Amino acid sequence: MNTEKIMRQEVKKYIDTVDVKVVKMMHAMLEVDADNDLWDIMPENVKADVEAALRESEKGQVILHAKIQKRYAKWIVK
Repeated sequence: MNTEKIMRQEVKKYIDTVDVKVVKMMHAMLEVDADNDLWDIMPENVKADVEAALRESEKGQVILHAKIQKRYAKWIVK
């Protein structure tokens, strides 16, 4: 299974379990994304970081969301 598909599945599961304020924030981000292409106004150094992260992701160099949640459980507030 490819990384993008895994990420999409994890995001879908995550949305069903998070607090409503997180859902509202995610919804707002999606609305902004739909209205604007933020890439065009993003600083070059941020674009470079995003592109580097995407390359790592394509190579399978990712940490699953569940693993991060477990690692930082004491900081997650529900």
